Amino acid sequence: MSSGNPQPSGASQQPGPASAAATTGQQSATVLVVEDEPTIATAIAQRLSAEGWRVEVARDGLSGVDAASRLRPDLVVLDVMLPGIDGLEVTRRIQAEHPTPILMLTARDDETDMLVGLGVGADDYMTKPFSMRELVARIKALLRRVDRAAQAAATTPADPPMMMGDVTVDRAQRRVYRGGEEVHLTPTEFELLVMLAGSPKTVLTRERLLAEVWDWADASGTRTVDSHIKALRRKLGPDLIRTVHGVGYAFEPPANQ
Repeated sequence: MSSGNPQPSGASQQPGPASAAATTGQQSATVLVVEDEPTIATAIAQRLSAEGWRVEVARDGLSGVDAASRLRPDLVVLDVMLPGIDGLEVTRRIQAEHPTPILMLTARDDETDMLVGLGVGADDYMTKPFSMRELVARIKALLRRVDRAAQAAATTPADPPMMMGDVTVDRAQRRVYRGGEEVHLTPTEFELLVMLAGSPKTVLTRERLLAEVWDWADASGTRTVDSHIKALRRKLGPDLIRTVHGVGYAFEPPANQ
């Protein structure tokens, strides 16, 4: 990973020339990077600035929470292991104040850590070391999904709620309830659930889910799909989504529907 001169904590990186691949809506995005390792933080900030985004860096958990409250960023890139409070607590505090897409970075390829991160409100995760190319692709995909959801909410007539046993999906309000209690789903989890539920009993491959929900088609990301499915099952119960080994997943409505 390339490195440059470390930036001071909270330093703002000015945008460089916008990448031709960036969409108009993404060019003005603000990205907060919360990372305590100066070399990694600087490398990320420089690359994201080169994509045309405004980037600010925070070097510890509390500074990250304060920066998120002040900036209201369009997206947060967040390390799990931070001084002060860790990335999981940072995620909880950011999401409690203002729902924000969060891409979590973890130094350990531990699925439990990934599921915990998704469970507290992260939208995606990457394991260190990672390529800057993939990081940029993941960020662009997250920003596209947020834009798409906002446009759909503004222009699409309200769809009736989807009723699946004791689970209700209100697509117009983007809210999910289980047994009458609201269940917090990240934007990614919500779109994944709606896509599966929209084709009941139909097996959707991991590659298709990755392409249509995450907006990128690199087969190396199919484990991301698996982890999000596990997070959905943990929140909504194990019986709504069936695994088709070696292929993908199918939504299974309750037998009385």
